[in-house]
Amino acid sequence: MATLLDFCSLVRSKNAGPFTLTFDFMCHDQAAYDALVATGFLTKDLFSRLYGADPEDILLVHHPRALAVKVSLPRPEVQGDPHDSDCYAGQQYAPLMDLRVEPLAKGHTA
Repeated sequence: MATLLDFCSLVRSKNAGPFTLTFDFMCHDQAAYDALVATGFLTKDLFSRLYGADPEDILLVHHPRALAVKVSLPRPEVQGDPHDSDCYAGQQYAPLMDLRVEPLAKGHTA
């Protein structure tokens, strides 16, 4: 069973301002980056399901020269709101860590 740590040397979440949550997936090397992208695991639909964001509001960007993928979406609560349980958004990546990274089914695209 592959997980994100099999591909990435760094997986993190953080604020990108008070209204936006961002995730960085930085791969070990070119082969790991190519393999992760080929799985099609990191999708807007995945982040929509896990974080309740509308897929149209999610930005997913591949950075091949940096061997990285970045995903940004609206924060569920504005930073500092009384209901905000993670003011710096540094723990938001946790639900992704135990998920199995599996290849795309034949006939599907990322």
